[in-house]
Amino acid sequence: MTAVVSPAAAVAAPVCATDALLVASCGVMWGGAAGGFTSKPRDLEHRNWESLSGRTATIFHTYHKGDEPFPTKAEIAMTADAAKPRVLLLNWKIAYGSNWAKVARGEQNARIDAFAARIKAYGKKTFLVLNHEPENDVKPAKGSGWEAADFAAMYRHTIKRLRAQGAGNVVNVMAYMGNEKWMAQSWWKDLYPGDDVVDWIGLDSYVSVEKGYYHYGTFADLLDREPKGGGLGFYEWATTKHRGKPIMVAEWGGYHRIGKTTDKSAVYDSVVPELKKRPAIKAIVHFDTKRDDQGNRDISIDSTRKGLAAFKKLAADPIFNVKLS
Repeated sequence: MTAVVSPAAAVAAPVCATDALLVASCGVMWGGAAGGFTSKPRDLEHRNWESLSGRTATIFHTYHKGDEPFPTKAEIAMTADAAKPRVLLLNWKIAYGSNWAKVARGEQNARIDAFAARIKAYGKKTFLVLNHEPENDVKPAKGSGWEAADFAAMYRHTIKRLRAQGAGNVVNVMAYMGNEKWMAQSWWKDLYPGDDVVDWIGLDSYVSVEKGYYHYGTFADLLDREPKGGGLGFYEWATTKHRGKPIMVAEWGGYHRIGKTTDKSAVYDSVVPELKKRPAIKAIVHFDTKRDDQGNRDISIDSTRKGLAAFKKLAADPIFNVKLS
């Protein structure tokens, strides 16, 4: 006799657990950064975004600079909710008020050590991005303190010092912009600080939903941008040059200009098929805001009713059934 399988059992997907570097055994970790470029509390906006999207965003992405004391009480509280397990993704512009070369020379060691003490006391595994999107901050002039090689030296110094201080719960992410303009620069290759100090390779990338507008496309387009003049697309570069490193899409979204409301469904519908073809991607973190830093782009999931429905369908996909362990 043939066994009868219930519909629920037939579509059930395994729950994938994370390892010491927060890499899931299967599936993709789901995250969010909500309330960007507003004065609203990030924890409140994150919870509101979860309610809107219909899924707990396991990765809670926040941003800090300089000597700001973090993780904050609110961030810690967000990871203490047993019913909604979350992990922090802390973005730190460590060289704020200084420069990369000075950090690399040890001039901000007190800043590093203070963070090391706080994160050790916190105790839980935590993603850390040092100066996300460094391409935009590079000043290639010799001696500027902001050369690409200075970034790599700053990154190496900081991670090695954190490790020496016993901050073994930090999982670091090297987060690029992946923009074709910057990837074509002669100094772009000098940004990478070395496989020994990079746990994950990150990408902050967006696409337009307005046909004919800057960076129009779907999820594949934000992953595959090539340097101007030709070369490997970002995903291919990461998986070829740094084989075995998990990839985090640390910021992503579809945008339209303010006043040019356009359906974003095509972008959201394209995500899961691409993830299934790209096993190196182990986490995606949506950046949600009604107005970007330039003041003219809407990257929210609910700018149209149809787009929100598509995003909720995306969020419900079992590929994101990842359990923190």
